[in-house]
Amino acid sequence: MLTAITREVSRSLGNCELTWLRREPIDIDLAIAQHHNYERCLEDLGARVISLPALEEHPDAVFVEDPALVLDEVAVITPMGCESRRGERESLAGALAEFRPVVWMRDPARLEGGDVMRISRDLYVGLSARTDAAGIAELADCVRHFGYRVVPVELRDCLHLKSACTFIGDACVLGHRAFLDAAPLAAYRFLEVAPDEPGAANALRVGETVLLPSAFPATAELLRNAGFRVAVVDVTELLKAESGVTCSSLLFEV
Repeated sequence: MLTAITREVSRSLGNCELTWLRREPIDIDLAIAQHHNYERCLEDLGARVISLPALEEHPDAVFVEDPALVLDEVAVITPMGCESRRGERESLAGALAEFRPVVWMRDPARLEGGDVMRISRDLYVGLSARTDAAGIAELADCVRHFGYRVVPVELRDCLHLKSACTFIGDACVLGHRAFLDAAPLAAYRFLEVAPDEPGAANALRVGETVLLPSAFPATAELLRNAGFRVAVVDVTELLKAESGVTCSSLLFEV
């Protein structure tokens, strides 16, 4: 069964960490409503949603992708580069322990789940402000036993690897070449986002459908023209917190 771990929006979301975006006021009630709609969309696409309670002391806790990486055999808890977010990990690890053995990466490595893009047994990992070379090496040590290969990817001018590109199935990566060195992804078809929508590189494949924020209609049309089934969801308030549609869930099979 396809399962999605999510977390309720903290009312402190307006105090979120930002790296590349200018801070804008966030309508918290609307953000909560949009997040609930996002969860319903995941359910409509076939996922069972398990929603964890908000952590009010952690503004970014709704973005459950960053503290953990869930593979077929194990859940890896990450030593996040954003130290203010480290208190999010304990309760998330407890929830994941119901489904996978849990391992914790060790300091002084730094890695966030938003920097990890899985394609089969390959884990492409962005070198970013939140993930360093030590984090990539530590992740490789954690998953080598299970037969995964870890491949570093150079980034520029974006938060995470999944800000720059996402795997959308059918041997295709959706991305914005200006944000990354795409050479490690040469084996895959690279579908460039619409020119005026660089933020559209973050998409989420759920079953046979690619989920994309409604803020990027030109890229949604590009995907449809390329033969993908597309669903859109309004997450405009969450996008102000430097997020995307992958950030707010951990998807895995049970």
